[in-house]
Amino acid sequence: MIIAPKTRGFICITAHPDGCAQNVKNQIDYIKSQPPLQGQKNVLVIGASTGFGLASRIASAFGANAATIGVYFEKPPALGRTASAGWYNTAAFEKRAHQEGLYAKSINGDAFSHEIKAKTIDLIKTDLGKIDLIIYSLASPVRTDPDSGERFKSTLKPIGDAYTNKTVDFHTGEVKSVTIEPATEEDITNTVKVMGGEDWYLWMNALLEADVLASNAKTVAYSYIGPKLTEPVYRKGTIGRAKDDLEATAFRINDLLQRIEGKGYVSVNKALVTQSSSAIPVIPLYIALLFKTMKEQELHEGCIEQIYRLYKDRLYLKEVPTDDQGRIRIDDWEMKNEVQQKVAQLWEKATTENLSEIGDLAGYSTDFFNLFGFNFDEIDYKADTNEMTDIPGLVD
Repeated sequence: MIIAPKTRGFICITAHPDGCAQNVKNQIDYIKSQPPLQGQKNVLVIGASTGFGLASRIASAFGANAATIGVYFEKPPALGRTASAGWYNTAAFEKRAHQEGLYAKSINGDAFSHEIKAKTIDLIKTDLGKIDLIIYSLASPVRTDPDSGERFKSTLKPIGDAYTNKTVDFHTGEVKSVTIEPATEEDITNTVKVMGGEDWYLWMNALLEADVLASNAKTVAYSYIGPKLTEPVYRKGTIGRAKDDLEATAFRINDLLQRIEGKGYVSVNKALVTQSSSAIPVIPLYIALLFKTMKEQELHEGCIEQIYRLYKDRLYLKEVPTDDQGRIRIDDWEMKNEVQQKVAQLWEKATTENLSEIGDLAGYSTDFFNLFGFNFDEIDYKADTNEMTDIPGLVD
């Protein structure tokens, strides 16, 4: 099968197994090029197949030789149809982990459900006994309440007033104005229900009650703040309300884990090209300008570099450094004054005609297609490819 990228809006509906394997290989190679990590031994990653979750699993396994269990919800391949990128990422990761003698198993299903939580706990009890690091990195746009069965859908809207600003169609390079209508109270409630901290707390409570958490276990969920430029659509919008809830949940989890001397943290990470960020108006243009600026200042990081720095320079220090709200800040380079001042200046100038010069639209596009296994120089995309890839450690 010859596999080419096919896009629908901000989503690529095809994925390339060999390209996804190259993406995973590049991240593994980076981790192996760095000094070894210390700390984690048995790791559960909830939302393990793409982005920061995948990078967390790679860094744990190949940086600290940790055993890892990944939970995700991905589409398997069918005859004549590719799997989702996360499926191929996981297949490549687990194949390489097994080759190097590392424990790596995974569960594919709805992480919000009681069923998947129970299945994960059974696997931990059978194979690992206890875990010492839990990464919570879910980015689903919908959630079904496991008790009521009610389905909630998140929205990407400002709160209060309509918001108008620039954005870019990264497929065409067109810079244009976009207006986003304000959220209703129902939109806000639903977004918090999907993207807030409720499910993270349910996971931690279930793991604690099942006695599968090691003493001093740590858990980390990922968040984002961003600059004033994106506040109306992000941090002061519906997503921001959900992130506020997620961050408040870290304190509830700290209370929950006191009896095992465990800790819950939220890590505020850098803006990067992900399937989620590509869907948010205004953010793609901000990222294109940010990437240009940070690369010029030699501060740019991708997911894997961010997570390595989180583990090495934050999470496993004797005293974990946090801000005044208890958050770990790995967005510190993005939020440097010299970076944000330059981005703000470029924002005022940005047009369709000059964006390729003052921004890194090419870098944004490359990172986007890399998510789905495309645009890697090492891969022959004209060659016939076997799309029917199995995940070695998938638990039935």
